[in-house]
Amino acid sequence: MGILGRPLRNLTRRTRLIGIISVVVVFVISYSLFFYFQNITERSITNSLFQQQEQRQLDSTKAISQHIGSDLDSIMSRLQGFANSAYSQQGDLSSNKTVALLKQIFSSVTTPNTIDRIIVLNKDNLSVASLAANGQQSYTGISFSHRGWVKEAEARLQPRFSNGFLGRDGKYRIALSYPIINLNSRRYIGLIAAETPTVLFFQHYGNIQNISSQYLAAMDRQSVQLTHPLRSFVGTPFFGSYTQQTTGHNEILNNLIKQVMSGQPGTAVYDFINGQRITTGYPVFIQGEPRYFVFIITPTATIYSAINSIISTERIQMFSLLSGITVAMIIMVLFFIKWSSSLESEVKRRTKELDEANEQLKVYGKMQREFINVAAHELKTPIQPILGITEVLRSKIKDKEQQGLLDVIIRNAKRLKKLSSEILDVTRIESRSLEIKKEQFNLNDIIVNAMDDIILSKEFGDKNIQFTYDPQNILLQADKSRIAEVISNLLSNAIKFTQEGIVSISVEKIKNNNNNSSDSVIVRIKDPGKGIDQHIFPRLFTKFASMSYQGTGLGLFISKGIVDAHGGKIWAENNPDGKGATFTFILPTGE
Repeated sequence: MGILGRPLRNLTRRTRLIGIISVVVVFVISYSLFFYFQNITERSITNSLFQQQEQRQLDSTKAISQHIGSDLDSIMSRLQGFANSAYSQQGDLSSNKTVALLKQIFSSVTTPNTIDRIIVLNKDNLSVASLAANGQQSYTGISFSHRGWVKEAEARLQPRFSNGFLGRDGKYRIALSYPIINLNSRRYIGLIAAETPTVLFFQHYGNIQNISSQYLAAMDRQSVQLTHPLRSFVGTPFFGSYTQQTTGHNEILNNLIKQVMSGQPGTAVYDFINGQRITTGYPVFIQGEPRYFVFIITPTATIYSAINSIISTERIQMFSLLSGITVAMIIMVLFFIKWSSSLESEVKRRTKELDEANEQLKVYGKMQREFINVAAHELKTPIQPILGITEVLRSKIKDKEQQGLLDVIIRNAKRLKKLSSEILDVTRIESRSLEIKKEQFNLNDIIVNAMDDIILSKEFGDKNIQFTYDPQNILLQADKSRIAEVISNLLSNAIKFTQEGIVSISVEKIKNNNNNSSDSVIVRIKDPGKGIDQHIFPRLFTKFASMSYQGTGLGLFISKGIVDAHGGKIWAENNPDGKGATFTFILPTGE
């Protein structure tokens, strides 16, 4: 026994030593692999979060540019109302009645848009009426013939959005001018203009003071900087020597500015004097043309700081978990059963936390959809009476100027009504609660009605577009109003990007050889426009997938939801000849 006991004890010690070494090796390999994959994961998370921030900033820049464009367009509409008023058309530019009307317009644009001066010029471009904010000098009796925006408006007889200029008060400004033209003789009577200091105007849309955080900058069509946290930049051309020396002739930034000023949104990440930055730019489209250009600039240090905070928290959590596992493995060597029980409890606890977190996310998502649904309903409720009363009021008023002001209310109320309906449809589609009320109808009827409505719409305007359609009587068992909405959306989309040519609609019925399935109908809408941008293709039928300055980008998303709800399919492709695109959807006839 003694002879055998020693080898057994040596074997036991050797086994224990091998076991200890094995555990140590496992620990070393595990920690090495952990830190290796943790590093890869952190880099992936950093890149993903940065790209998300970049896209969010570009979306924010687009929203600001659209907001600015809408505000400036609204101001110009009020100036147009004055120019077309009975007083102005008769050449009365300075009487008490004219000044009273001018005061109404001035009060409507002063507070929300920081317009601090309105000037009326006669045919010799001499100021005959002037209103200014408190403390501002009156410009009545002063000649404005030297101002470029005055010369342009007089020469072209068109409204003008000026480039930046230094005002008489020493403030850098922009001006909106509308020529007063006799509608019968087309004779130049004078001009009405609204001025605003650029710094005061743009601070309404974002931070223009603190350069250490995300801030807003803007330029005019000559690349002259309208606002910037560094006031010495205001009024100087971006491509001038002063700015270029300050930016170090940064090629990446220069290329971004050129891209945005060409009318295309863009984004760039570049190294600057005081650190890396991410800049996104978007043109401000007004009446279809880029008039100004806005940029959001963010020091990437602020982005990385937030990302590092997230990663640090995740790293601590992971390291704590790894430490717990290490302790658990040591305990396992001595108390395997107890360790197994503890591990099982830990897994259950973690699973419960994940389940609870998942449920919270579901509740949050549901609450968000319900809030949007309620908000859209509450928004929609007052719109109809406002629209109805305004239209009745307009029919009873003969004054052209007042009719013009009411037209602004009617137009924007209709836009708001359409937007609230789109938001309701989006929430129904996302919550899968879109109601489909099927009935039998003739597809030909709704196609013809949709074409008639588009031809009479504002967006059709004076475009040289023709429709071709070979009527076919095809019966569908579907939701008539929803299918009409799809066709209307696709026709509206077609003419939005088409200036001239033929938009064709074709309908084809396909027999199904399977007796258990109904026949199908294919509808194609082909336009000769500019086609679908390759960057838009992957997300064409998603929300806000639009590079247009018009619309909300919800029409195609809603159309896809309606077609899907009917068990159909919808798709799009650019035309083989390189001109325009074709949108196609297929539906079961239900017969």
